[in-house]
Amino acid sequence: MSKPRLFSTLERLRHENPLGLPRSSAPPQLPRMQRGLPKKRPLPSVRKTIAVSSAKGGVGKSTIAVNLALAFARAGHRTGILDTDIFGPSIPTLLALSGEPRLSEKNQLLPLSNYGVKSMSMGYLVGEDAPVVWRGLMVMKALQQLLWEVEWGGLDVLVLDLPPGTGDTQLTITQQVSLDGAIVVSTPQDISLKDAVKGVEMMRKVNVPLLGMIQNMSVFTCPHCNNSTHIFGSEGVARACSKHNVPFLGDIPLHASICDDADRGKPTVVAEPESARAKAFTAIAELIAKEIKL
Repeated sequence: MSKPRLFSTLERLRHENPLGLPRSSAPPQLPRMQRGLPKKRPLPSVRKTIAVSSAKGGVGKSTIAVNLALAFARAGHRTGILDTDIFGPSIPTLLALSGEPRLSEKNQLLPLSNYGVKSMSMGYLVGEDAPVVWRGLMVMKALQQLLWEVEWGGLDVLVLDLPPGTGDTQLTITQQVSLDGAIVVSTPQDISLKDAVKGVEMMRKVNVPLLGMIQNMSVFTCPHCNNSTHIFGSEGVARACSKHNVPFLGDIPLHASICDDADRGKPTVVAEPESARAKAFTAIAELIAKEIKL
């Protein structure tokens, strides 16, 4: 009669974490990373580079990123915007641009321009309705091309519109590119702030200077009675900034025109430059420009 098989404590412990996942929220320690992080370097012919992040989709990050870029351009700075969202690029729609970019004599992608801002996006390289159904390696290859194989022709500032989340794309950019700072966008309610704070902590882990947080959709003013309502709460981002020691850059109101302007490819800063909404974007851009010594 055979003896019952006994499982040792060692065997149980060995299989408690079979995938070798990190015990904390720190990025996985892959073999490449154990040999040393990639050396950060500036993007070619770009003087200042800032990243606009949210860590949460649907908070208006891309609309804010493009309006900030347009505000920089209107202030006289040579400006570009790079759409790093491979799966859901928004910049072509926001800038009313389409068509495949041409190649330079050096076999580099040439940006498409509108309203005085140069831009590059995955949306220019695939059909408007074509999904990007790629695995990670293909995504990283495309990202490398967008980062290092675009001929910007000399920029004072490049705005990187990051995709939502804190994954591969964000890690690649923050570990490879010398960023002059990052901005985190959130709406006031807790469900957005929880992810925004994760974005803040990620930037700290990868040693990217935090320029501050922007509160989007902060207040709705009725166009008929002029009463103001804080639909998503009033000071959620300001409180989070105080708690986590992050500068508060300002509020962007909830207004139908901001959405309409974005959908028709003429963002608010150029569509209604004298409006209170455009001035809110411009004021934030001025704070950022001062902080990065633009």
